[in-house]
Parts: sequence; C-alpha cells; structure tokens
Amino acid sequence: MAARKIAIAFGLLGLSACGGGNGGDFERTAASPAPPPPALEMADESFAFEENASLKVASSGESGPAPSNETGDPTATQYIAYSHSMGLTLPKGGVDPMMAAHTQACRAAGTATCIVINSNVYSQEEDYASGNLSLRATPDWINQFMAGVENDADAAGGEVTQRSTRAEDLTRQIIDTGARLEAQKTLRGRLLGLLERRDGELGDLLQIERELARVTGDIESIEAQLKTLRLRVSMSSLDLNYQTKVPAFSGSRENPLGVAFSDFFYNLSGAIAAVITAFAVGLPWILLIGLFLWIWLKLIWPRLRGKGKKADV
Repeated sequence: MAARKIAIAFGLLGLSACGGGNGGDFERTAASPAPPPPALEMADESFAFEENASLKVASSGESGPAPSNETGDPTATQYIAYSHSMGLTLPKGGVDPMMAAHTQACRAAGTATCIVINSNVYSQEEDYASGNLSLRATPDWINQFMAGVENDADAAGGEVTQRSTRAEDLTRQIIDTGARLEAQKTLRGRLLGLLERRDGELGDLLQIERELARVTGDIESIEAQLKTLRLRVSMSSLDLNYQTKVPAFSGSRENPLGVAFSDFFYNLSGAIAAVITAFAVGLPWILLIGLFLWIWLKLIWPRLRGKGKKADV
C-alpha cells in the first residue's frame, strides 16, 4: 500500500509539471522512485485551423506540433483581425436618416452576419447633429457595406471625409492558445484515468479530484479566450462617425459680422463708460499731484532759487 501511495504521488507530480505549474503543489517523498503509472493511449490527431478561425480536428498518421508561421512556410495560414473607421459629412437633416438606414441594413443581414454594438446621436443645435455607429460583421459583408456607405453619402449630397483600416495579426495568439488547450485536455484525460483506477487512498483521490477541478477550470477559461480570438478574426469591426456639414452662415449660428454691427453702440457706450470710470478713479490723484506741483513751484522752488543767488554774490 505504501509503494502504491508513493507511485501515485510521483504520478501527480509529473502531471502537475505537464499542466504548466499553475495548480497546487503535491507532497514530495524522499523514497526511491517507483515506476510511473502507464500512460493512456492517445489518438494521433493534428489540429488545423480553418479560414474562419475555427479549430478542426483532422486525423493523420503522425502527430506533431501545431502549425506556426515561424517555419517560414508561405502557405501557412494567418489570422488577421481587421478594424475599420469611416467619417461622413452630411447636409442638414441627413444624419438621423443615414444612421437609421445603416442600422437597418445591419439588422436585416442577421446576427450571424452583422451585429450593432453601439449607436448614439447628438443634436447640439437646431440644424447641427452628430452621431456614431459601431458594427461587427463578417469581412465580406463589411467590404460591401463600406462601398455602399460611400454611394449613400454621395446620393445624400455629403461626402466621406475619413477612412482607415487597421490590421492585427493574431496568428501566434491563436496557435499558442490552441496548443495550451490541447495540453490541458491531455492532462485532464490522464487525471480521469487515475480516478478510474481508484487504487490509492482517500487523501490521494481527493488531491486528484482537486487537480482535475483546476484543470477543468483552466480548459473553460482557455476555450473562452480562443473563442474571443476566433470571433475577432471571423467578424471585423466598423466605426461610423456622422456629422452635419454647417455652412459659413446658418440660422442657428450667428453671423459674426452682423453681431459686431448690432453691438456697435453697446460696445461704444461700454468703452465710454470705462473711460469715465477710469477718470473718476484717477481724479483725486490728479488733484493731489497738481497741489504738490503748485506748492513746489510757488513756495519751495523760489526760496531755493533765492538762496542760490545770494550764495553766488
């Protein structure tokens, strides 16, 4: 029984190392190593990624590592996530109907093709409005839709003022995440094999069950990450920004020249009032300075001058 317990402990240590060292540590024994438990037979499978960023299990005669672009193979599949942005300037009253038409086009395509992520309209003034629309859709549908947006803007008397595309390479992340997922699934299969034999004590079985629960949680987390990465590749994002083209003089925006003429007399009276106020504030100082000059010229200066003449004689 003791030798069997030691064998299970060493087997758990080896399984924990295969799982990347994220789980709990198991007890190490200083006894002589026992033969490890027999490995479960694993089917030879290689995992290939389809162009829609979904994993496909393809049986093959030889098992090998997941495909990687580091090999320099020009035919290796790459997984690119695209994000687009467009800015539209439309005539007065054209923002709301244009946004409504684009939103309806996305919804008519179905949630499997296009999803409206966000939609906002801002009406700041009487004849000025702005808005933004965020979509996530398949790349083919996005490309056709952007061509239609340009046509819609021209037909409405507006124009596309900004257009940009950004590409992000997710090949390494998808391949690495898929490899980690398969490693965790392999570890889960081995843990299940240990539980099925049930040839250890209760404490050993509880340790195996705890490790199995941890591995299962890791598998679910990695599957969610992989699903998110695949979604970013299979469905591109598009941000549309709308704004009203406001003329130089409009009903809601005042004419600066007209405002200046209409406020001429008001500004003139304000300037005169400022001068009067300044004069009223400075008048006492002016009188005080004048009085000082009069005393200096009439009283002090003649005496100083007379003393100077006497000294010269």
